[in-house]
Amino acid sequence: MKVIAFARTEQGSGASRRLRTAGQTPGIIYGGTAAPVNIKLDHNALYHALKKEAFHSSILDLEVDGKAEKVLLRDFQVHAYKQLVLHVDFQRVDQNQKIHMKVPLHFINAETSPAVKLSAAVISHVASELDISCLPKDLPEFVEVDLGSLEAGNSLHLADIKLPAGVTAVHAQDNPTIVTAMVPAGAAAAAEAEGEKK
Repeated sequence: MKVIAFARTEQGSGASRRLRTAGQTPGIIYGGTAAPVNIKLDHNALYHALKKEAFHSSILDLEVDGKAEKVLLRDFQVHAYKQLVLHVDFQRVDQNQKIHMKVPLHFINAETSPAVKLSAAVISHVASELDISCLPKDLPEFVEVDLGSLEAGNSLHLADIKLPAGVTAVHAQDNPTIVTAMVPAGAAAAAEAEGEKK
């Protein structure tokens, strides 16, 4: 994804307020061997980009005054009640250095899994994103979790997920639970009663 920004020289809260009034958002690029650079971005373009999942978990091509750099979105502040992005932070990416990121999990084949199809189980997503480490070139936009073989009463753990090549999961826990499939108490009782009638 491409992001257009402009260098800014004016600093301080007054200058930031004037920028926001003019429809721009102040930001900063840091990291790597170069010095941090203060930037400004078009607020509306940034606001819409922040709604896209890929903007949060992809390497971005950030162009500042015609010069492009590879960066990651690291932080942003939003106004408490207005639809207003107050500030945004980008970190430079070194192609040879591993990066640590959170990427979203995309769950597929839930409706065709034995848990849902045969047992009317409810699938609970215990985790919605994953902490990963990889080289920038291997960064996935998301990690797919295939629920196609999930049985009722079972769980999927981190070890059950096939990670893309070059990607490792970074977790405090050894093998955290990602998804569980439980049959609701009422449904289980109804199924038992149905079985007794036959």
